[in-house]
Amino acid sequence: MFKHILLATDGSAASDHAARTAVDMARVHGARLTALYAVDPYPYLGIGESNPLGFQAYMAAAHEHAGQAHAKVAALCLEGGAPVALESTVAQDLSAAEGIVQTARDEGADLIVMGSHGRTGLARLVVGSVVAKVLATASVPVLVVR
Repeated sequence: MFKHILLATDGSAASDHAARTAVDMARVHGARLTALYAVDPYPYLGIGESNPLGFQAYMAAAHEHAGQAHAKVAALCLEGGAPVALESTVAQDLSAAEGIVQTARDEGADLIVMGSHGRTGLARLVVGSVVAKVLATASVPVLVVR
């Protein structure tokens, strides 16, 4: 049914649970799996303008964290049954939601899998919901794993 699954990962526990689901689905369907880590540079804007080295350090740390998140997914792809073909990528210069939707479009993914952090109340209003934004703008099905 699915030929190409895009997994949005940030290395969190919720994301790890979504990764297990995405790997299992890719294995069952014989689908390609792309693990995407979206680097959101916007929280740093304003600070980096006065110290460009600070922005570079922020981006370097984000790319290191992306590598760690991708390594977790790669390990899952090798566990159990047949190995799952994995491609890892990083999106930057867009908000996380925009990066996920744009990558799904560019890569021809027919399913997006992502974890839900389960924020409620004021935290959800202040932080916003990447999941809600992806659900509102994606042109392919989105599976939100709790």
